Amino acid sequence: QLQLVESGGGLVQPGGSLRLSCAASGFWLADYAMAWFRQAPGKEREGVGCISPSGVIRNYADSVKGRFTIARDVHENTLYLEMFSLKPEDTAVYYCAAESTLDQTMCDVQLPMDYWGKGTLVTVSS
Repeated sequence: QLQLVESGGGLVQPGGSLRLSCAASGFWLADYAMAWFRQAPGKEREGVGCISPSGVIRNYADSVKGRFTIARDVHENTLYLEMFSLKPEDTAVYYCAAESTLDQTMCDVQLPMDYWGKGTLVTVSS
């Protein structure tokens, strides 16, 4: 059974850092395009960034570019979102998602994702 489980959320002060993890089971994440999304209270879900199956292509939303980095450990079958210089507006529930694709360069948060985790809450506040 394919499953994505996020962890690592919590309370962090503005300017702080946090690393989110997304453990994949039931599939090999290097065969999928992977992405992180977030949804803040009262707002629509936003694509944060993605990584292609090859791992070569990574794209980020303008709102997080230069502050967030997507990484993965294929041996641990885990996706990461490393977040730096956090701001109160980064407060949201963060989700990881997977898209089945044969295209090793696929990395697009606008495309529908096939599988989703349940999310982990990140709160940036002093």
